[in-house]
Amino acid sequence: MTRKTPQAPFPSQADPRRAPPQKAADKLLGQPAAQRMEVTSRAATDASIPKTELRALPRYPSLYQINTRVWITALSRTLGRPATLDDVPDAELDRLAAQGFDWVWLLSVWQTGAASQRVSRSNAQWRQEFQQTLPDLCDDDIAGSGFAITGYTVHEQLGGDEALARLRARLRERGLRLMLDFVPNHTGLDHPWVETHPGYYVPGTELDLARAPGNYTWIKRAQGDRLLAYGRDPYFPGWPDALQLNYGNPDLQEAMIDELHNIAERCDGVRCDMAMLVLPEIFERTWGIKARPFWPEATGRVRARSPEFCFMAEVYWDLEWTLQQQGFDYAYDKRLYDRLREAHAPSVRAHFHAGLDYQDKLARFLENHDEPRAAAVFVPEIHRAAAVLTYLSPGLRFFQRGQFEGCKTRVSPHLRRAPIEPVDKGLETFYHRLLDVVRLPVVCDGHWQLLECQAAWEGNGTVDGFVAFAWQRSGGERMIVAVNYAPNQAQCYVRLPFGELGGVHWCLRDVLGTAAYERDGDDLTSRGLYLDVPPWQFHAFVLDRCASA
Repeated sequence: MTRKTPQAPFPSQADPRRAPPQKAADKLLGQPAAQRMEVTSRAATDASIPKTELRALPRYPSLYQINTRVWITALSRTLGRPATLDDVPDAELDRLAAQGFDWVWLLSVWQTGAASQRVSRSNAQWRQEFQQTLPDLCDDDIAGSGFAITGYTVHEQLGGDEALARLRARLRERGLRLMLDFVPNHTGLDHPWVETHPGYYVPGTELDLARAPGNYTWIKRAQGDRLLAYGRDPYFPGWPDALQLNYGNPDLQEAMIDELHNIAERCDGVRCDMAMLVLPEIFERTWGIKARPFWPEATGRVRARSPEFCFMAEVYWDLEWTLQQQGFDYAYDKRLYDRLREAHAPSVRAHFHAGLDYQDKLARFLENHDEPRAAAVFVPEIHRAAAVLTYLSPGLRFFQRGQFEGCKTRVSPHLRRAPIEPVDKGLETFYHRLLDVVRLPVVCDGHWQLLECQAAWEGNGTVDGFVAFAWQRSGGERMIVAVNYAPNQAQCYVRLPFGELGGVHWCLRDVLGTAAYERDGDDLTSRGLYLDVPPWQFHAFVLDRCASA
């Protein structure tokens, strides 16, 4: 379900959607089953927290999102039998660790129900989208939305809680943290609470149903049918596979905090789906029900028991700072993504003027399961330039499986299968090189700042296309990142913030390309670094004293 954001009442150009897309390339690293099971048999055999100590996170960690159901379906085809999380090859985990990731986010591991799945299979609009993704679509491909959760236990088709615990132990052996989903706004249609705690849901009346038939539904219950609201955001009709939780009910808030405690025993962090929807002002505006703040209490109490537990918010409508202040470690930076898609360098540059207290807690991405594939919306030159700006800026670096290979097809979280797509070898090579730079100590633990670019000569307006950063560490490491984010050749002088450049010749080596230059330190200090860069091109220069200096 692709949705467009109206211009009111919340101030943003963001896209407040929650349903469709994700991954595509069904390329799996193979490994003999006997070897895999030998490893897993040595791992934890229950859902307890693995004992392996993890290294401290860098200041700016990296995260890799995986659509779990698509991943396991592809693995099942490779093995010729139904696979579970126990069958994930060690070689795949080794690869993620070697690429420098700190977090692995497994999307859609939780239990879902038959009622919501039936809706996914019968909804004509959704099914049309699924058919476009998979021309050979069959009902078995439609698992139902991974966000229509009926319980925070791992789906039995993935191997259950025990298989997740074993996988988590293998991740921790490689220094990788595990992130899972938390859906605060709604549950699946057949969640047990429908029978046991119907007061946890927003109720409806016959008048509500007559006025907004797309927002309410009769739910059959053993103890008497109830008219309940579908889960939704303020702008669009309800999601017919989900029921809206009532944050005006203090008992519901307590129950959701209990769910978070339960999740925190199984992983190291959660990505909170549409986290802004349960903010009191938005919840009241949507439902006319007053609610007390949930997130400060929830994040505080979970961390009291699990001090290092991480909260990442999916958030739109310029509410990133609000959620950061309510206990979130990271909030989606949809605004930067939108500006990069607009391909307007001044607005991108303006975005980076924000303080580091804000930027350090943003999750920066070019795609995720809710956005179109980057390779589908950015032409190759702009794609690379946008990636440099996204992933060499401060914050959490957020990548998605299939992004490096150039997959172009979004796959809805309702689906368990993705189309097989060819690998874009040129893009894959670029991303491998970019990841090498992202994991350099100066980039993942250094100090970042936005740089001033000046016109190369009077009247040369091409300077407006540049966005430039500096990275440095106390040990003397220095890097300059400069991108000409414009469709024309551009020239400028970049003012450098580094001290002690004078009196020395400096070697500038582009770690994203092949360029290497020698520059006089006095000239760098007085005028800056002169750049003449083709459209959509970039440099990431490491500065070292020249051997002849």
